Amino acid sequence: MQTKHQLLNLTTIKRLGIGLLALTCLTTIACKSGEKKKDIAAATETKKTPNVVVIYLDDLGYGDVGAYGATEIETPNMDALASGGVRFTNGYATSATCTPSRFGLLTGVYPWRNKNARILPGTAPLLIDTAQFTLPKMFKEHGYHTGIVGKWHLGLGTGNVNWNESIKPGPNEVGFDESYILAATQDRVPTVYIENDKVDGLDPKDPIEVSYSKNFEGEPTGKDNPEMLTMKWEHGHNNSIVNGIPRIGFMKGGDAAKWSDVDMADHFLAKAQAYVKEHKNKPFFLYYALQQPHVPRTPHPRFVGSSGMGPRGDVIVEADWCIGEFMKTLEEEGILENTLVIFSSDNGPVLNDGYYDDAVEKLGDHDPNGPLRGGKYSMFEAGTRVPFITYWKGTITPGVSDAIVCQMDLLSSLAALNGDDQTYGDSQNLLDALLGEVETGRNELMLEAGSKTFLRKDNWVMIPPYKGNFISKSVNIEIGSMPEFQLYNLNEDLEQQKNLAKENPEKLQEMIKEYTKIRGVEPKVPEVSK
Repeated sequence: MQTKHQLLNLTTIKRLGIGLLALTCLTTIACKSGEKKKDIAAATETKKTPNVVVIYLDDLGYGDVGAYGATEIETPNMDALASGGVRFTNGYATSATCTPSRFGLLTGVYPWRNKNARILPGTAPLLIDTAQFTLPKMFKEHGYHTGIVGKWHLGLGTGNVNWNESIKPGPNEVGFDESYILAATQDRVPTVYIENDKVDGLDPKDPIEVSYSKNFEGEPTGKDNPEMLTMKWEHGHNNSIVNGIPRIGFMKGGDAAKWSDVDMADHFLAKAQAYVKEHKNKPFFLYYALQQPHVPRTPHPRFVGSSGMGPRGDVIVEADWCIGEFMKTLEEEGILENTLVIFSSDNGPVLNDGYYDDAVEKLGDHDPNGPLRGGKYSMFEAGTRVPFITYWKGTITPGVSDAIVCQMDLLSSLAALNGDDQTYGDSQNLLDALLGEVETGRNELMLEAGSKTFLRKDNWVMIPPYKGNFISKSVNIEIGSMPEFQLYNLNEDLEQQKNLAKENPEKLQEMIKEYTKIRGVEPKVPEVSK
């Protein structure tokens, strides 16, 4: 007997609804009927519990990948995942910004339920409650070893971190057996790696000090010392200088531990490869969170000029290479066919996000949004609809799926992979969709951008009225705030050019009712101040 996922073990038997007693009876009947023991053994032969890897990029747009229509940039390794797996056309992050999306990915909970789930400074306390059930905790319950390599940006400690001592709570306290991370983002201090709960390579004679409110006496800044810069800041990124790059926040000390920006991709890749080699003989879950193409974009010299689009294009090429090298490691270690790989991005794309790096000037005919409107920070589709691919060589049949799936659903879906039929938080069990066995996913999904929530239901999107600017001038992206309801039929208007709220009041009321049911608050037109 064999399930469609070919994972007949005790947990899978549970998922099929077959009790141990029933299995015993079947075995007894088979023996009494004279069937050979080898037939029974063949019937209960199991495939090894699969490893699971989530490859997560930072600010990669729907249109930044060849498999999603990009023609001006080459992403052969991302494309190979798509051509060998399931490419989702309706795959979503929970949010149009990074911290909330990562919260949703790891907890299976809508980030708008946590008022602190917003873009965090490098000194923010741990956002995920240590009592919260999480994706890595679920895997640990099923005997997996769990690891994270790369960007964290979910806070550390309790709000007053001493970077020179044990930094707790952090990734290890929410379910990861091993962690090797950068605390926040590449453009924020502290600019050091953290291995489990300690700064990697720290010289105790040169302690680290970090502040997001005031500079340390005598320390140069991007604002006051432009002669020291190798990258020019455009907005907000003008505090402490590390490796010639001005950052957000102020930092003093820790020189021996400071990272090399141009080597970061190689550094994280090596850590991810080492993790695989060390834990290949036991089921593992690895969250490999690359930093590209977030600012500052610092490709290694061997990738400079590789895209013809400046640093943003070059770091996408670099990230693609890293993915290819990582996949080679899975194959060389003999575990590729026993590893489910999930590839996605934390939110949509942005070009000029704090530094002058020719992202706009050298864009050419490339459109990071693809056919979608908006971008990072936006309530339009390009803010939250992202590349989303599942790959499992020999198990997943390659194809394209229009099912609505969300990163938040990984918790319940991957629990089901291990025979757990529970659903957790807001996460839904979409395992069959993720494995390409059905083309039905979610019916509805509440998304958010900058704490402003909006609803995707079937092929419709409803954006409530909000105060605020329609366009963010600093990044030149349509955020989408309007003083009236917006209603779009994505089947007929993927580019969201025709607002149907007034001409289709029945559908609008249906969407408002569903929004209110999920959100607990009815959306209303804001009052205009007199």
